[in-house]
Amino acid sequence: MTKLVVGPFNRVEGDLEVRLEIAGGAVAQAHVNAPLYRGFERMLVGKDPRDALTITPRICGICSISQSAAAARALGAAMGLSPTPQGVMMAALIHAVENVSDHLTHFNLFFMPDFTRPVYAGRSWHGRALQRFTPMEGSAQRACVAARAELMHILGLMAGKWPHTLALQPGGVTRAPGPSERLRIRSVLRGFRRYLEEVVFGAPLEEFVALAGLGDLLAWRSGDAGLFFEIAETLGLAQLGQGGDRYLSFGAYPLHSDGGAPSYGFAAGIWEGEARPLDLRGLVEDPSHAWMLGEARHPAYGETRPDEMMRESAYSWCKAPRLDGRVFETGALARQVLDGHPLAHAMRGAGVLGRIGGRLLELARTQMLMERWAEAIDPAAQFMQQGKMPKEGVGVGLVEAARGALGHWLRIERGVIASYQIIAPTTWNFSPRDAQGVPGALEAALVGAPVQEGEEVPVSVQHIVRSFDPCMACTVH
Repeated sequence: MTKLVVGPFNRVEGDLEVRLEIAGGAVAQAHVNAPLYRGFERMLVGKDPRDALTITPRICGICSISQSAAAARALGAAMGLSPTPQGVMMAALIHAVENVSDHLTHFNLFFMPDFTRPVYAGRSWHGRALQRFTPMEGSAQRACVAARAELMHILGLMAGKWPHTLALQPGGVTRAPGPSERLRIRSVLRGFRRYLEEVVFGAPLEEFVALAGLGDLLAWRSGDAGLFFEIAETLGLAQLGQGGDRYLSFGAYPLHSDGGAPSYGFAAGIWEGEARPLDLRGLVEDPSHAWMLGEARHPAYGETRPDEMMRESAYSWCKAPRLDGRVFETGALARQVLDGHPLAHAMRGAGVLGRIGGRLLELARTQMLMERWAEAIDPAAQFMQQGKMPKEGVGVGLVEAARGALGHWLRIERGVIASYQIIAPTTWNFSPRDAQGVPGALEAALVGAPVQEGEEVPVSVQHIVRSFDPCMACTVH
């Protein structure tokens, strides 16, 4: 048995270390470590509840709007306040712009550059990968950065700034768009669609979204997505990093308001052989292998007490979320599976291919949602509902960040925050083992990954880790 420590990883938000045990030329066991403790949950205790809207977005500079959305929803629940219909739709549009930008950045700047490595020289696609995705030089990367900047003009109009906006509030959004803003948003989205269709997919989005089978997906050869699917087919990425076929989504872009029945841009639920409604009563965070003190508890009653002695039985600052004792994977593929898209179901369990394919599918489908919401903007409507912060109360804010399910659990006592617990997407996917020794989603997916003799940073491990798109800053918030 050979032991190998991989890390820190480049092109990853935050610090990440993976300890591998290798036998027979493959990973036999993996232990994933989030080595930097940050302590935002403890910072929030004793603060005015409204401070959560300022503090939690600072957890991450990539998905700050996701944190804002979760905090706003938790505060709104504690206040008994529902956003106005137009306010909740505009919040969804603002959030979707961030998630789409994240998908685009991940594909072009974080994931695809790994295929420019010299180890792949001689492959029929390597020259094209070099031309498109060489870091700092690739033509796809330049196009991505330009398109992303144009799309984010919507955030300049409606969120004031990015990251760390205060535009999302418990009762809606702070800026009501006028007719000129509505026109500008629609224009920006038309331009972004042109980029997606000409560069990323090389075809109308509707054609890609209409794909239903894995064979059809692997046969797609248009745009940069087609280059990825060609690479995936030749390298067998559907067989690399396969997961446990359990998926979780809190529901992306909740559109219910004024006390109405919940509806989502992408559905909520869990997948475990079949789709089932989301029920979080059995959710706990298990600190058995984390440098955290205390017992496994539901986040509504959770605590964050760092183990300053860093006991030897633990190996990460990340606690282990478990739902009814089981490990669930979360992310774009999970959202699309729970939303019932046939192509997503064809990609279930398809490892690296499935996770990246899921993000590309969601990129196309979210563009369609944003266009629909932009058309429905009513400048004459009310975009904000006023409310009063209670002296005592509890609230939960569940949203979907680009990387997956994000939850905020809030308790207010005597007018200040008594408890604030957060479970981020990478907390789910990069969790350590639990009390029963069951590995987290990434730890399990790494088992069986091939490792060549002499490899200090195995390319297979790189591909699997990046397919989950870790945000380690959020993980240890």
